[in-house]
Amino acid sequence: MLKIYGLFLVSGLAVGSLYALGGIGLVILHRSTGVLNFAYGAIAAASAMFCWQLVTWEFPGPVAWCLTIVAGVFLSVLYGRLIAPGLAWREPAVKAVATIGYTLILLGLIGFIWDDSPRKLELPTDKIGVWILGVRVTVTRLIALASSIVVVIGMIRFLERTRIGLNMRALADNRDHAALLGIPVVKVETMAWTISGALAGFTGLLFGDLVRLDPTVITFMVIPATAAAICGRLESLPLTLIGGLAIGVLEAMLTLYKPLAPLRTMTPFIVAGLVIFWMQRGQRLTFVRDR
Repeated sequence: MLKIYGLFLVSGLAVGSLYALGGIGLVILHRSTGVLNFAYGAIAAASAMFCWQLVTWEFPGPVAWCLTIVAGVFLSVLYGRLIAPGLAWREPAVKAVATIGYTLILLGLIGFIWDDSPRKLELPTDKIGVWILGVRVTVTRLIALASSIVVVIGMIRFLERTRIGLNMRALADNRDHAALLGIPVVKVETMAWTISGALAGFTGLLFGDLVRLDPTVITFMVIPATAAAICGRLESLPLTLIGGLAIGVLEAMLTLYKPLAPLRTMTPFIVAGLVIFWMQRGQRLTFVRDR
């Protein structure tokens, strides 16, 4: 029984890592541009399908994987440079809804290029595993978990130690003031869209391997990714990582209990709702004292 729990824990951590990577991509972009990109999942899906196509055409694995990330960057920057600037001064809700439109466009293109035939995306690391506490863990799952941790640490250092990272933080605080100070707004925003797109391509690649290579399934990954970002209040990368891992593990563990298994799809909403409730707790207490 303990081994079964271990298997589901490992699976939950791997999938939760992907949710965390998605949430990190959303947080980085939102902090720099104010855009909550609901097209993140669709960008990941298109990148994963592109990777499958390259592998089918017998491209070398490393080349296909690198081009997958490039595809994510291209689709992300395409929106960031062609559509997002026209909405820069609009309300956050308008910016978010516009990305839903981009999601529908990408899904339409995916459906036009590829039919609904079942497909499978495999990585060489699926066949390599290590035994941890009696449970065999594939290297792909280890890569997913390690990547989420490394990305968080790397992005924190990038935002704190590099000039463009500091500019991204300044832009997040106040776009108008940043422009008056001479910060190259277009360059900084393009970098944010680039980083987010690279993470989307990488996440789509791993998601297509570890979960399922289905454009719709990968697209809706944006829901738990957004929930993870909310756990970080759309600001904190470490809290986003913790939120993503928690959602993944909770989803996996609910699968073990048949009466609760149908509720696993509600996990992102439950976790995000509890976090929002907790964040509002202090404000409610202040309101009561003021009255």
